[in-house]
Amino acid sequence: MPKVLRNTLLSFRDVLATAGPFVFLTLVLLVVAYWFLDPTPPRKVVLATGVDQGAYAEFGKRYAEYLKGYGIQVELRTTHGAAENLKLLRDPASGVDIAFTQGGAGESRKNAAANALADEDLNSLGSLFFEPVWLFYREDSAQRLLKGTPLTSLAQLQGWKVDAGARGSGAPNLMRKLLDANHIDPTSMTLSREEQTDAVVKFLAGDIDAIVFASAPEALMVQMLLQTPGVKLFDFAQADAYSRRFAFLTPVTLPRGVVDLAGDVPSNDVRLIAPTATLVARDDLHPALIQLFVQAAAKIHGPAGWFQRKGDFPNARGTERPLAPEAQRFYTSGAPLLQRYLPFWLANLIDRMWVVLVSIVAILIPLSRVVPPLYQFRIRSRIFRWYGQLRAVEDGQGVRPNDELRSELDKIESRVGNVTVPLSYADELYSLRSHINMVRRRLDSAERDPTG
Repeated sequence: MPKVLRNTLLSFRDVLATAGPFVFLTLVLLVVAYWFLDPTPPRKVVLATGVDQGAYAEFGKRYAEYLKGYGIQVELRTTHGAAENLKLLRDPASGVDIAFTQGGAGESRKNAAANALADEDLNSLGSLFFEPVWLFYREDSAQRLLKGTPLTSLAQLQGWKVDAGARGSGAPNLMRKLLDANHIDPTSMTLSREEQTDAVVKFLAGDIDAIVFASAPEALMVQMLLQTPGVKLFDFAQADAYSRRFAFLTPVTLPRGVVDLAGDVPSNDVRLIAPTATLVARDDLHPALIQLFVQAAAKIHGPAGWFQRKGDFPNARGTERPLAPEAQRFYTSGAPLLQRYLPFWLANLIDRMWVVLVSIVAILIPLSRVVPPLYQFRIRSRIFRWYGQLRAVEDGQGVRPNDELRSELDKIESRVGNVTVPLSYADELYSLRSHINMVRRRLDSAERDPTG
């Protein structure tokens, strides 16, 4: 190996040996910070939606498509609706990470204490859109049961056959609250809870007089019934009063002609009451995924619709559960700045780690000042350690035989000849060699002049 290369490698070894502990400490701190902060989100998340062809199912597909662009697989879990979604979220063993829920849908008289405890592990990502209560009724049923009197109050439904929504959806709980508020005994009517498709088939066949949904207008069944001849939509004339009685309800208006301008459907403004759909996640869902879901919500629900203007949704208002910190950050500051210029994974890593990185640098800067003195001591120790043996030879003059001292001095000189130091320390190495020669001259002088 060329001597120049050998000297370079030895110098590099010295630097590495001196700075090695600090490099190791840095790596340990980074590993601990990475493990503690867990900056990399999982590649898969489970989203509970709702029934097929429902609004939740349609929106779920859009969320899955959005997150797919960031390398996240969204597994869509079909359910009966908001109430079942909330039940799945409360069960850690269900595997559901995030779900669509509905204001007021999860309130139940049963297991209220247990549900309240389970809800402590849930966070809201914000309100997404209005889900009006759609009470469709057959025009011929109203004529037959009300004898020509217009249907203007829920109290007039006594004696009707009403489907209150499938079990597991939010509609049954909402309908129960509305009936209670109107002092209506549910036994005064024939209530059923059919699956959505079965209920619609029976409704259109005349086996059911009225059917209730609590869904966004994008739901296919809602769209179809709004344009079905002989089917009327109930006008909640007391919408404002309902919103005062129930905090989770908002009065909204279905504008005249919004369904079909050419056909003038509906022919009048229809007053409705609407809970708000929200995204709810378990509190152990990775913050980066929460950030992505909220960004997806802004893209999907931000445009104008039948009941909102552009930019009204998503928002942090009207949520029944605490807002997730990452969601609050989005509503306050928007998407992270780095995500506008860097790939999501890199931006998320920096965003999650930068505080720790700054702290580590703040710790290492004072410690790094120790490295140069340690390096200097390591190099100079190769030279200075020979002075002890050289002093022993010098002190042995006149006490030990000169031949023995000269032999020991030759060994020292031979070993010093193999010592390699950086050029900046060469003067001290040459000084050591000159001192060895000086001791040798003294030995030679003493041998020539024993009386010295």
